[in-house]
Amino acid sequence: MAANQADIDIAPSIDYGLIDPTATPEQVEHCCQQAERFGFATVCVYPAYVRQAVELLHGKRPKVCTVIGFPTGASTSTVKLYEALEAADNGAVELDVSVNLGLLKAGRIDEFHRELAKICEETGKTVKAIIECSLLSDAEKQLGAEICMEAGAAYIKTNTGFFGGVTVEDVRLLKEFTKGRVGIKAAGGIRTHEQALDLIVAGATRLGTSRGPELIRQRDNLGNR
Repeated sequence: MAANQADIDIAPSIDYGLIDPTATPEQVEHCCQQAERFGFATVCVYPAYVRQAVELLHGKRPKVCTVIGFPTGASTSTVKLYEALEAADNGAVELDVSVNLGLLKAGRIDEFHRELAKICEETGKTVKAIIECSLLSDAEKQLGAEICMEAGAAYIKTNTGFFGGVTVEDVRLLKEFTKGRVGIKAAGGIRTHEQALDLIVAGATRLGTSRGPELIRQRDNLGNR
């Protein structure tokens, strides 16, 4: 680990995810408590738990994020917009939106752009567009990122974690493509503190992980050696 990396505090960059179909309200409460304890940027929960998380984190540092059209992005545009608007009404301030990759691959760029732009415009929330890097060629990653930026996305997110994990190479590519115009959220398979640091050094400005507390404990254990 490089000396300058040791000084990076990853906690404020973490979106602490509880994206588990078996998650219970009790687990959501624990997730919110952990996010506050460690100073994470957000908790990311399914739409069904947004209102609970908002109530638990009222007046506290972590914000509430949720997922839209997750994980495939293949819901209809109407359904995705409704889901996003309802999440915003329930208090979510950040929306991780799975884009429609089929439209991108088919070259139906106007439809791809219109769907995401409408969510950005009508919710007024911070949108992170999930482009699922593991399913795209480098050229498609660049095209997807450019369209998502034009549509109003505040972040490009690498992966959901359902179809492959983030790589340092993809984060570097997105940093090159976006040129600092938007944030980059690295997500999918972040298992170690060292990996998290490598992703931040490569250009990630957010880290999506269900292992947030574990990563911080790894850091503390390293520091105690």
